[in-house]
Amino acid sequence: MNETTTEGTPMTCVPGPEENGSGRLRLESFVWTRQPERCTIKAGTIEVVTRPHTDLWQRTYYHFRNDNAPVFQMETEEKYFSFIVKTDFTESHHRFDQCGIVVYLDSDNWLKASVEYENDTYQHLGSVVTNDGYSDWATTAIPATVRTMWYRLSRRQDDYCIECSDDGVCFSQMRICHLHHGGARIRFGIYACSPEASSFKAVFSHLQLTPCAWQAHDGQQPD
Repeated sequence: MNETTTEGTPMTCVPGPEENGSGRLRLESFVWTRQPERCTIKAGTIEVVTRPHTDLWQRTYYHFRNDNAPVFQMETEEKYFSFIVKTDFTESHHRFDQCGIVVYLDSDNWLKASVEYENDTYQHLGSVVTNDGYSDWATTAIPATVRTMWYRLSRRQDDYCIECSDDGVCFSQMRICHLHHGGARIRFGIYACSPEASSFKAVFSHLQLTPCAWQAHDGQQPD
């Protein structure tokens, strides 16, 4: 078992052979931007315990700027790829507890997708895209009984597609979006946070990097 100790440096763990084949990611390529309360890695599974009052949001509607959520990412210049991960948030229990995928470039430019706990009846499956310091939020309500979610993030240059799945096989589109500053080298990965006075354990597994599953549009041609 390996535990993260140093912010801004690669993980010290060395993945086993099962994490190097079939698109499985080598987790030593990932780096923290801000530390969670605790993180352990074992056999390709990442367990993150959140700190209270951590979040990502910029300006829109709420008129505050939150930029202290821990994100665990790798860098790439590859313009076409898909990133897949399974999230388990069984222990989320307080309003806005969340975990999911992220492309965090800097405080003013990023995207994320997650399930945010609301109450014991429903929660929000949604995504936030932030360009030049202004965030937007698109959500749909799902039952509170949902405790796991798969995500697939696909990149085509500076355009991105976010999909979700309950089984890791059949993915449904959540959002197509653009990052104004997301066309060159980027960082992408996972995040977990608790915007209010809460903390929970988020579990990430089955991290994979594959050829881009988001195919080029086959209808109207570009202008």
